Amino acid sequence: MRSSNSVIVFFSALLTSCLALSIAPQPRSIAPQPDHYPTKCTNDQSRLCWDGKYDINTNYYTSGPRTGKTVRYNLELKNVTLSPDGIPTQFLTINGQIPGPTLYANWGDTIEVHVTNKMHDNGTSIHWHGIRQLHTNKYDGANGVTECPLAPGDTKVYRFVAEQYGTSWYHSHYSVQYGDGAWGAIHINGPATSEYDIDLGTITLSEIYNQTAFQTGFISQTIEPPQPIPARNILINGTNVNVQNPSLGKRFQTTFTPGKKHRLRFINTAADSVFVVSLDSHNMTVIQSDFVPIHPYTTDSISIAIGQRYDVIIDANQPVASYWLRTVVQTNCGETNDNTPELNLTGFIAYKGSKGLPTTNGPLPPTNQDCHDETQLVPYLPIQVPKTQLSSSDQSVVPMNVSGPVSDVNDLGDTVTRWRIHGASIDVDWTYPTLQQLKDHNRTKPSNPIFLDKAGYTYWIIENQFIANHPIHLHGHDFNIIYQSGVNAGPFDPNSAVLNFNNPPRRDVATLAGNGSLVIAFNLDNPGAWLLHCHIAWHVSQGLSVQLIERQQDIFKYTTLDNAWEKTCTNFKKWYPTSIYGPKDDSGI
Repeated sequence: MRSSNSVIVFFSALLTSCLALSIAPQPRSIAPQPDHYPTKCTNDQSRLCWDGKYDINTNYYTSGPRTGKTVRYNLELKNVTLSPDGIPTQFLTINGQIPGPTLYANWGDTIEVHVTNKMHDNGTSIHWHGIRQLHTNKYDGANGVTECPLAPGDTKVYRFVAEQYGTSWYHSHYSVQYGDGAWGAIHINGPATSEYDIDLGTITLSEIYNQTAFQTGFISQTIEPPQPIPARNILINGTNVNVQNPSLGKRFQTTFTPGKKHRLRFINTAADSVFVVSLDSHNMTVIQSDFVPIHPYTTDSISIAIGQRYDVIIDANQPVASYWLRTVVQTNCGETNDNTPELNLTGFIAYKGSKGLPTTNGPLPPTNQDCHDETQLVPYLPIQVPKTQLSSSDQSVVPMNVSGPVSDVNDLGDTVTRWRIHGASIDVDWTYPTLQQLKDHNRTKPSNPIFLDKAGYTYWIIENQFIANHPIHLHGHDFNIIYQSGVNAGPFDPNSAVLNFNNPPRRDVATLAGNGSLVIAFNLDNPGAWLLHCHIAWHVSQGLSVQLIERQQDIFKYTTLDNAWEKTCTNFKKWYPTSIYGPKDDSGI
């Protein structure tokens, strides 16, 4: 349990301490500069520049640096008891801490992560959220899709290129396991769309429950009628005081240097909570959403759905004092046991020279009743999406509905709640992943698949037939948001909807409104097996996911299921029948 600035990471002996210092964020003072900047400049001259060749205008989908450097990390998943809010609680942690170690890299580095499963009775896999994984589909970390889970005692090596830059996170994709603490932040240095002085690093937002995530998931799929399970508390960078007894636990704290502009990287790593974030008496300039740099805009608060990230710049231009950092759970989008004002005071930022807790009183950020996403997102790198009428006869258009919760019977014969998308609930086979199925030319086995074999843009019309909102995440791609309705907008109508093909918002998580619709478009330029799913842990556990089988004929031109990949499956198949928990009782992801 520690802040991102004090996280201990484990590099390979091949990396020197000098390299580590070059990757971790270092405070730097930069004189204010306009948005235009000299060509061939570096990041020391302007944040909009990078290395003299690549900068904020580089199309990172088709170009970018390749540094030739490999940064290496060792991650161990362990059963640990921690007290993040003063109450001893069981966790499944990475390197014994929450969050797990922050992974630092520079744009164009290769990231190599050695993951060892030291948990007693759980398999695992680690997904690198938002990482494009161009031609490295087998390292996406979605067990049952791109790999078998990792058995206890086994080690797996993931290797991929940091083609994007910005902020993200990694987490287990083994059922609801990440809800028990199996996650950490990713920090990739690169250019930015506005100047700042000091990078304060990642700030994760999550919640903690009275039960384990697996217990909570079981309650969620068996309770009638289906309803949110209240969380006990919310955490910033894995810590908070106890709501009932503030003498227990510890609030998150970081420091501002007066007169300097600070970059903060917010990540929603929760299982079932949407947060509105604000800092008393300060505005913030938003410069990036997910892995997509945007034209800066100023606001007094931001709303962050599960899996989303926002990088902001805050100017320390107020009197020297401490100020409350508020992370307010939006009760229409999740639930906590205690929604009193005290719960919002989860952390604070202290100017250098100040003492004591804040005495500031807000103003409180506005409530996001509809759980909608930020609306001022204009990508800095413009992309024009080919226009289409979105007609049902267009083969590039994929319509799909998301049902409300339905009663079903799982593989163990239990009556459980399931969510359906595209007419079915996903149920992956941990011992026979989709990539192996495709290698075996078995197109009938993948669970809830969408096969798209031709290159070019595809347009997905996702309609929600229930009142609940869903944060929709796509693996392997950023998607363009052509249309995003509000709540209760009803079925999508291409004749009346205002469609945006001219540099629309682009990201990897977007909210599908209750009784509304979401239209996304993306280029089929990354052959592989990719999930699209709701990022509420209980919903994806209960089946709310499809598999995109992208250009099957090209997948194994880039991906080899080598001996190491096969060994992971062999070891898991040997261990799985001995698991004390028996066969899985949910989707597996």
